[in-house]
Amino acid sequence: MPPTPSQRVSELRQLLQNASYAYYVLDNPVLEDAVYDRLYRELQTLETTYPELITPDSPTQRVGENPAAQFYSVDHRIPLYSLENAFDLQELQQWQERWLRQAKSLQLDLENLSSEYVCELKIDGSALALTYENGLLVRGVTRGDGTRGEDITQNVRTIRSIPLRLQGHFPPVVEVRGEAFLGLDVFQELNQQRQAAGKELFANPRNAAAGTLRQLDAQAVAQRRLDFFAYTLHLPADLESNRSGNSSDNLSVSLPTYPQPTSQWESLELLREFGFRVNPHRQLCADLTAVADYYQQWDRQRHELAYMTDGVVVKLNSFALQQNLGFTQKFPRWAIALKYPAEEAPSIVRAITIQVGRTGALTPVAELTPVALAGTTVSRATLHNADRIAELDLRVGDTAIVRKAGEIIPEVVRVLPELRPEQTEVFVMPAHCPACGEAVVKPKGEVVTRCVNSSCPAILQGSILHWVSREAMDIRGLGDKLVQQLVTQKLVSSIADLYFLTETQLTNLDRLGQKSASKLITAIAQSKSKPWARVLYGLGIRHVGSVNAAAIAQRFPNLDQLAAATMMDIGEIYGIGDEIAQSVFTWLRVPTNQNLLDRLKDIGINFGINTSLDPAINPDAKESANNFPPSNPEITGKVFVITGTLPSLKRLETKEMIQAQGGKVTDSVSKKTDYVVVGAEAGSKLTKAQELGITCLSEAELVKLLSIET
Repeated sequence: MPPTPSQRVSELRQLLQNASYAYYVLDNPVLEDAVYDRLYRELQTLETTYPELITPDSPTQRVGENPAAQFYSVDHRIPLYSLENAFDLQELQQWQERWLRQAKSLQLDLENLSSEYVCELKIDGSALALTYENGLLVRGVTRGDGTRGEDITQNVRTIRSIPLRLQGHFPPVVEVRGEAFLGLDVFQELNQQRQAAGKELFANPRNAAAGTLRQLDAQAVAQRRLDFFAYTLHLPADLESNRSGNSSDNLSVSLPTYPQPTSQWESLELLREFGFRVNPHRQLCADLTAVADYYQQWDRQRHELAYMTDGVVVKLNSFALQQNLGFTQKFPRWAIALKYPAEEAPSIVRAITIQVGRTGALTPVAELTPVALAGTTVSRATLHNADRIAELDLRVGDTAIVRKAGEIIPEVVRVLPELRPEQTEVFVMPAHCPACGEAVVKPKGEVVTRCVNSSCPAILQGSILHWVSREAMDIRGLGDKLVQQLVTQKLVSSIADLYFLTETQLTNLDRLGQKSASKLITAIAQSKSKPWARVLYGLGIRHVGSVNAAAIAQRFPNLDQLAAATMMDIGEIYGIGDEIAQSVFTWLRVPTNQNLLDRLKDIGINFGINTSLDPAINPDAKESANNFPPSNPEITGKVFVITGTLPSLKRLETKEMIQAQGGKVTDSVSKKTDYVVVGAEAGSKLTKAQELGITCLSEAELVKLLSIET
């Protein structure tokens, strides 16, 4: 008896999936191309005839959707952390010494915690985060800034080494991280096609891969034949721990139902069992000597590979050790990227200019004769500080060797003195700020020269650009040139002044029409509601990056709580060290900063819940705060919800009264709620409180409760 259409579709789908896995993942074809094509066409015909039989994991669904109108940003459930870089074996040794010191300070038993390493080739491509639910691929997202990326699921589905359905035994939710890349032969073929069509060539496979992933037409993506290596696996225990704020890459906590790896090596093996392509050249190394051998071996052999690699990723194998070591403010302590020597090129230093940053730091920059380097044209390179220039003995007119540190930031690594012209002069840092003319200082113990004039236009411009940046308030349309005009024409003297700009003022600026001005005013107004963590980052407190700001905001969900915290309280946050804690604590107590916060509060910037009553921040709040005792045993730690309109008290005032005595005010009623303060026209919150048996208070009863002597 012949199979039903449903049975035949299922059979064809399995045959084609097995063939794709063998071809793209195992590099071991099991079907002739002609046979594969015939089966594929048969499946297409059946699905066209019976569209109800089409499933998301069907091989025919890898390509076929209409071009996307745009990509949308989404939050990563687990952040994609960057890796610290080492550029030689000595820096690798220093990294090992750092994590060993950390382990010793934590009193870890290294005799019972394996300290072996896993080495993996660092693929030169674009990182992706994949989510599977019940075995099906449901989302593919770019790395983005590590916390948010672009949803490019439609394009990810075209990569044939990424399974649409997982194999074997898997939990309900699986997240996989890996690298999408172009093989060298595909890259060469792609550039040949572009050259024949008169198009600009891609500089390198990495740029080509990144550009391909951002194509709106998935069919165009499919034609470029991207590949993928998986290297990180997150199972349900990871996801649950991250929901509670304890992020940890490559970490799994034992669950009884599903296979739970206890090491990176086991994780890679499980990825392979799930149907992913895992780099075959990975290696388990007993110690740093074996790591060095692996690194040197692939430094010789990497040019024989069919894809680009720019280094080796070294990870501690044990997940238990990874979990204990945790993260710095930027990187995992248990992993590092050991990079191969960067591409270098000579260039002539035409001038040395000075940039003034938002913290007042003066950074010398070498202006270079343009030179091709790592796929881009470089005409400027950082010189870091005066000590670095002296160490290099760099002078204008010198021929310098330039490289890209981590193939990202151009820097001068050495000078060729034999090519130095006659009558060159030793460089001297300016004694006055080039932006404002005020005297600069070099604090004792620091290598950075700084302008300390708080009114310096360069500092102001940097502060505004930081405030409007994508990771902070994300105010589109406020670029360098426009901000420079605002500062030069004295339309703004602080970030708060942005919120008082008018369309008339903006349309009087160069190259800004009425429509653009109107859109910019709207964007500035909308930024008031940005999350508290973004606001904290946007304030530009020294040493506080976006990741640190998110951690601090999670621990202190509003400005008032943060301002009341001690330096020790802040330093106890996971990933926040003494330097960051001191910086935040000190910044909040500077009078000019307090004045800025007061203005931003009045404007309506989101500082979390209850941001108006804290004597440490708002001097005007001292009198009202002193009307209530600092704490109340009947209130401290209790959770309140306010619903309806109270007879005389305003909602904000009521919140302040409760919080001044140690209570917490939330917006929703739950089993954790202790009291619901009820006013006129109370709605569903009152009903839910009654259902849960929560104590309900009138305004009079609340005032009486707040007046209890302590």
